[in-house]
Amino acid sequence: MFTNWKVRLFMIKILKPGFYSTIQDAGRFGFQAYGVPYSGVMDIYAASMANMVLGNDENAAVMEMTMTGPTLQFDCETIICLSGADMSPMLNNVPIQNNRAIHVAKNAVLSFGKLKNGFRGYLSVSGGFKTDSVMGSRSMFKGVTEQYFIAKGDEIPIDNYIEALVKKNASIKMNYKYLQSKNIEVFKGPEFDKLSKNQQHILLTQEFSISKDNNRMAYQLEQPLENTLDAIITSLVLPGTVQLTPSGKLIVLMRDCQTTGGYPRVLQLKESAMNIMAQKFMGNKVSFKLV
Repeated sequence: MFTNWKVRLFMIKILKPGFYSTIQDAGRFGFQAYGVPYSGVMDIYAASMANMVLGNDENAAVMEMTMTGPTLQFDCETIICLSGADMSPMLNNVPIQNNRAIHVAKNAVLSFGKLKNGFRGYLSVSGGFKTDSVMGSRSMFKGVTEQYFIAKGDEIPIDNYIEALVKKNASIKMNYKYLQSKNIEVFKGPEFDKLSKNQQHILLTQEFSISKDNNRMAYQLEQPLENTLDAIITSLVLPGTVQLTPSGKLIVLMRDCQTTGGYPRVLQLKESAMNIMAQKFMGNKVSFKLV
């Protein structure tokens, strides 16, 4: 897509970090037996779009931005793409669009304004971000990587400097409908059939609200579901597992979740449903739809 690449190391300086920004790739696999979470991008679809536009490897690390975007200064010429949530991005105070390959000049400043749509946005750069790889992944996670979120004054390395650029920007058509969808497609969890018929009916017909307790580890839902189930022996859980606590709270595990748990696992989200959930925030409504 782009020609005459010269490999060098350059930096993106963090002038403002935004609400919660991290570097993530596809995730950290093969270490769950040791209690290490998968991590990785919360919205795989949006991150993949950002990398695809630039011709990056699908596992190239991106910057995940939550609710409020950062302010970044580039010390080199490069190409970027933004995808996922629309955070009113601007390059040198000029509005730019998501899902387009955009030429960035040396010393240019990328900033963001009002959140218009979604909750998590993704920034890709040519060749991906080059933070340290730990256990086969660049995904930031507390206790695994030295740094687990981006802070003011950080300098994030990138390595592909482009001396000559094609003049026509690449773009890709993205399906934005999922950002607004309430439908969370699920499979039955291991303990689903232990619920009463009435509990199953409520779980699959009621609309649930995202509580204030939502992050990369888990989303807690506001409306309780009566729990008459016994606790289970600590067992495997995955991103997308829906647990039912003794108090009746439903917890949807996300990318940074633990690897085992002792609460009944009543549902399991489809991968595409994880992307929808990742774009929700406090007060948003969701409904579980059995596949």
